[in-house]
Order: sequence, then C-alpha cells, then structure tokens
Amino acid sequence: MTSRERVLAMMAGEAVDRLPLMPITMMFAADRIGRPYRDYVTDHRVLVEGQIATAEAFDLDYVSCISDPTREACDLGAPVQFFDDLPPAIQEDNTLLADKTRLVGLAMPDPTSGGRMLDRIEAAALFKQRVGGDLLIEGWIEGPCAEGADLRGLNTLMLDFFDDPVFVRDLFALTVEMELAFARAQIEAGCDIIGCGDAAASLVGPQIYEEFVRPEEKRLFDGIHEMGSRVRLHICGDTRQILEGIGQLGCEIVDLDFMVPVAEGRRKMGPDQVILGNIDPVHVLREGTPDGIRDALARCHQEAGERYIVGAGCEVVRDTPEANLMAMRDYAFEAPLGVGQ
Repeated sequence: MTSRERVLAMMAGEAVDRLPLMPITMMFAADRIGRPYRDYVTDHRVLVEGQIATAEAFDLDYVSCISDPTREACDLGAPVQFFDDLPPAIQEDNTLLADKTRLVGLAMPDPTSGGRMLDRIEAAALFKQRVGGDLLIEGWIEGPCAEGADLRGLNTLMLDFFDDPVFVRDLFALTVEMELAFARAQIEAGCDIIGCGDAAASLVGPQIYEEFVRPEEKRLFDGIHEMGSRVRLHICGDTRQILEGIGQLGCEIVDLDFMVPVAEGRRKMGPDQVILGNIDPVHVLREGTPDGIRDALARCHQEAGERYIVGAGCEVVRDTPEANLMAMRDYAFEAPLGVGQ
C-alpha cells in the first residue's frame, strides 16, 4: 500500500498493512531543513520542503499544510505579531473585534486573493505536484471556537458566552462561512483531508459546547463532507467532558491530547471512531527513551483497538531526538494488527 492508500483505508474501516503514522510536525520540520520558523510560516515552498523531508526521513504517511492558527485572522485584518523563529501570535490585548460592533461590517476575505490563506493553498498545490498519490495531503483550518477566540480574545470570548450569546452565534456563523471557503480552496488545490484545530473548545464545559460550539463544528464538517473530503479534528487540551459530542461530529479522525485517556475516548466516542494519539509530546516523546515510547504507544493502541493511528497528543516538540521519533516509526511498522480492548 502507498501511504495515502493506507490512511484512506484506515478511515474507511478497511484492512491496512500496518498502522498509519501521522504525528504533527511544524517547528521540528523547519529545523530539519535548517530554516527559521518565520520562513516556514510565510513561504509555502519552505513548508513543503520541510514536510517532505520529515516524511521521508521518518516514513510518515502524510504531509500537512499546518503551520500556525493566525492565517485567517491575518487576512481579516487582525493584528498579528511575527517572530524570527517562533510561531506568529495573536495580540490578545489588541484583537480585531475588541470592539464587537465591528463584526457587522467585517468583510469576508477571499482565500485566493493574495493573503496568508493563499500561501497555504499554494502549499497544497505544491504537495499535490510533488507527492500526490503517494502521501496523504492534509489541509488545515481553524474551528469556530478557536477562530472566534483569535478575533475576539480568548478570555473575552469566554465571557461573551454568558454576556452576549447572540454576538457569539453571529461570530461563529461568520467564521464557519470563512473556513468553508478556505477548506474548499485547499481541497480544490489537492488536499485529501482537512485538519481542523479548535483548541479553545477544550476550555468550555459540556453545556456551552453543546449549545454554541458543536452545532457550528457540525455545520463546518458537514460542509467539508459535502465537498467530498474528510475531516481530522484536533482539540488541544482536556476534552473528556465533551467527548460524547465530539464522537457525534462524523470526523474521520479525532486526535486526543495526552491528558485524555484513550480508553475513555474509545468508550465515549464509540467503536468506529478512528483515534490518533496520544503520548505526551514532552515527557514521553521528547524526554523519554525509545523503549518507553514504544510501550506508551502499545498502551494507546491496546485501548483504542484496530481503528488507531500512531501519533503524539500534540505537536512533536522541535528538539525531540531523532531516535525517539524513529521509535514511533518503528511501532507503526511493527505493531500487531487486530489488537483491541
């Protein structure tokens, strides 16, 4: 099987020759080709070079357009701070919608109009040209809660759920329409799956998640499915309180961060959900030993069962020893298939 065929088969519930391997690499990939991270997030050619070099070195089954969560916010006009060798950051004390009345006149950006979203679309097209057919190509968008936090400010958004729920609904409606357009452009450029980061959703309880967040995530993901593509949901943090709702979204892949027991994820999301993860990227993957990494992945695999993809709970830390990432690769290659709870 090619890597692309392997991941597609896993998502479809079909037989695979080995477990797919899909850890998130961003700063790690930039460091591998000796480029500052600012170059990686601003020049799609650098991102593609780093992703392909990392995939080839560690036999990863995919490449990803993921780099940072500020592309859409940038194209909307939000103040974003760039650094030489760190990810760009939203200015939490100077957000685009600090004055929420600005939402009414906010113009929807065209993802292909020349901004930072276009650079990601160009990465997808270059991936298609260079590795299409061999590796799975993953696009990336922000979820409604994450993008809402980028535009309004994380702490302020958390208050808005109580103080102005009508505003939150209008904000999320705008973000979903923007992300659908961004997803469509990446799919048309060559992406096989759209990854969605919605980290801020881990900070709300089940009531707010069910009332405000999950309906908009569902609308977003249903729209991507209607385009003929697939969804990988990545929510950093402790999602144990909202796992049942996540399991009803219809995502082909759900990432679990390291603080969420895989067994609990399997129990709450059901037997058919493909789970990716979820070893601790710092204490286990970066600071651990190859044997410890393989043991930790074996526990994840056992708890997840057959519908499992090898990965860490979140991004591979940039100074992770190569031997440790190779241990993750070795587990994917050598793990027995057909394990289960």
